[in-house]
Amino acid sequence: MISEHTGEIVLADDSGLEVEYLRGEPGVYSSRYSGPDATDDTNIKKLLHAMEGVPRERRRAAFRCVLVLYFPDGKYESFDGRLEGIIHDTPAGGGGFGYDPVLFLPDWGSTVAQLPMEVKNRISHRAQAVLRFKEAYRRKIFSGES
Repeated sequence: MISEHTGEIVLADDSGLEVEYLRGEPGVYSSRYSGPDATDDTNIKKLLHAMEGVPRERRRAAFRCVLVLYFPDGKYESFDGRLEGIIHDTPAGGGGFGYDPVLFLPDWGSTVAQLPMEVKNRISHRAQAVLRFKEAYRRKIFSGES
């Protein structure tokens, strides 16, 4: 581990799209779902092909982020964030990247790619994980925990 090698605390994260119908795929392989030369477009095409004919009620999915704070002694803490939605039949919106055009958020009535960037940055799976990290460390600092 980098932390053990450097003697420093390391903060790392990983994110991906988890589709219930696909038993969590593409998950940690989200960026290379369609192969080693994957692009956002080829990943979306593969996902939509896998979801062909799947009814709306079985298209639940979520962007998930796990943020890990790793200490040189091998201890770590993790913080999770999720942005839940439904896989849309066709890509919509020009903002964002990755699977943003196909994750439809019913509460917002749009895909993630259609949201204004300030909204996306406020509600995203990464924002939620970072907020949980900040809250945990704010409590530790003010309570004197170690």
